[in-house]
Amino acid sequence: MSAIPAAQDVLAPDVELTPLPEVARRLGRSVTRVHQLIRDGHLLAIRRDGELGVPTAFFAETDIVKGLPGTITLLFDSGYHPDEILRWLFTADDTLPGTPIDALRGDRGREVKRRAQAMGF
Repeated sequence: MSAIPAAQDVLAPDVELTPLPEVARRLGRSVTRVHQLIRDGHLLAIRRDGELGVPTAFFAETDIVKGLPGTITLLFDSGYHPDEILRWLFTADDTLPGTPIDALRGDRGREVKRRAQAMGF
């Protein structure tokens, strides 16, 4: 089994992270399954203060925000590094308005995916 990939903490200090055991509880899955979701690129983990966590904004109730895994995959496939993906997801864009993660959470996933596809060209 490979190590759990962790991005640099490129997010603002006020961006809340959920520790992996809490992610597992929230999703109703085992911690090892959460590790696999991260290894497979469905979620991105960050190491902050020595602890792995996932941005809390990646969750809607008891599931991953709709469209997030596909958006991450699009950006990975376009050659983006996890640090760059995190920066993009949490950087305000006046044309959305808000951040791409806010748009995904607000059911504007189609526009976010369109922009992620366009970034690859």
